[in-house]
Amino acid sequence: MLKIGCHLSSAKGFLAMGREAVKIGANTFQFFTRNPRGAKAKPLDLADVAAYRAFAEGQGFFPILAHAPYTLNACAADEGLRTFARETMLDDLQRLEHIPGSLYNFHPGSHVKQGAEAGIELIAAHLNKILWPEQSTTVLLETMAGKGSEVGRTFEELRAILDRVKQADKLGVCLDTCHVFDGGYDIAQNLDGVLEQFDKIIGLNRLRAIHLNDSMNPLGSHKDRHQKLGEGEIGLKALEQVINHPALCRLPFYLETPNDLEGYGREIAQMKSLYRGA
Repeated sequence: MLKIGCHLSSAKGFLAMGREAVKIGANTFQFFTRNPRGAKAKPLDLADVAAYRAFAEGQGFFPILAHAPYTLNACAADEGLRTFARETMLDDLQRLEHIPGSLYNFHPGSHVKQGAEAGIELIAAHLNKILWPEQSTTVLLETMAGKGSEVGRTFEELRAILDRVKQADKLGVCLDTCHVFDGGYDIAQNLDGVLEQFDKIIGLNRLRAIHLNDSMNPLGSHKDRHQKLGEGEIGLKALEQVINHPALCRLPFYLETPNDLEGYGREIAQMKSLYRGA
């Protein structure tokens, strides 16, 4: 069975997201833990969480993916910004313990002229302060496109973070197809080679989720502009290979394409029709 969903608005709560997912043929979904450009989260509605968990079990849902706000920068030069990122992510992770086994994805951060090595050290220090041995949520470092001073533009940078975190068993990687393509990894023409490189540097056992997106820009552009599936530079044939690759086909896929709910439904149906089964 293809594990596939899309990004949904969390404004109406978990049960509403679950129902929307079923409506468009999804069996998982992604959501922002709070306003992606803001800071404050709504109070957690435990009754809604309980209703969602019962609904999800009945539907056979796969683990959901919570996405940290874009505003967080774990390797900011400003200590206040780093504190804000740490407190926000810790709050998110504590909330997610009410939905055991979830995934939590975040953009590693931007070093802002400090240099990648300094950024890596700060991100690892950040994670060492917020992860704890008993947590049930797996935290995912997202592969980045490499625009500006982003950390995580190469597999080596992600590996360097993993090597510095004490609770590394609580960490994984989310591979974004648009980001890695924009970052210079040619998944369109050499998917096997890219995955071999990932396995050698990070380990495929660390890969826990895929952001399935096409790209508006060519290979190595470092732009990070998502496109609808099959309408970009990666192309539908390559994305079909991604969902069917033996190393990837059992992972959950989350769409972040420029779509409304109906458009996501069409893309989910399309991917299901191209899926050959694990």
